[in-house]
Amino acid sequence: MAVDPRPRPVSADDSRQAATSTMTRSTEGTSMMFSRQIPNSEFTSRPWRIHEILDDGYILEDVWARPLPGGPDDLAIHVWNTTKPERPMSDFNPVVRFLFDVRWRLGGLLGWDSERQQVGKRVASLRDNLPEDLRAVRGPDMHITPFKSVYLTHDEWTAEFSGAMGHIVMHHGWVRDETGTYYPQMAALVKPHGLFGKVYMYGIAPLRRFVVYPLMFRTESRQWPSVRQEWARRQPDTQ
Repeated sequence: MAVDPRPRPVSADDSRQAATSTMTRSTEGTSMMFSRQIPNSEFTSRPWRIHEILDDGYILEDVWARPLPGGPDDLAIHVWNTTKPERPMSDFNPVVRFLFDVRWRLGGLLGWDSERQQVGKRVASLRDNLPEDLRAVRGPDMHITPFKSVYLTHDEWTAEFSGAMGHIVMHHGWVRDETGTYYPQMAALVKPHGLFGKVYMYGIAPLRRFVVYPLMFRTESRQWPSVRQEWARRQPDTQ
């Protein structure tokens, strides 16, 4: 599958963006402090399994390097923290909480997120076309947002949501950087539903890129050490 990168092609600007996208580390050299949007090619050039599933109607909106450093097996921590039922909205930046609240209220009022718009109704689930080996582990659904998990592997997690604007896919890949540290690469893709979907995605792009994602990821970065500690406490004692 070739994800359509046409709205934001890789260019000289992408190269300059890549050069400035190195995440600042703490004085201990172990914590990435700020997320950065990275070139689309960082997603399209990697052999992610999601490329086998999506058709050419999906548009790659943007790709982000999230500041959540870990080891080679730590995608599980990120997935658990993102989907745990007890995660409160207070975990999020107040501006992000407000924007989420406005979005879901509007969606309810205007019918954007009605039952007939959902995965399995307006669009088929990506799980319907999964290769047999990817069906083994579906992964947990999100609770704060209505994204449903599609598949989970050692280094990939994919979730989907459908509304009046389109079929939206969030892909999280666990990536190794040049220092040997791993971090989640997040890609947002959408197959828009007609003109409304295209206008909607165009309209929210500045908020998503310059407000929601940077503030949300910065808060996650501060919380990440305590998340890892909580995960460790929950693991069974093998000694």
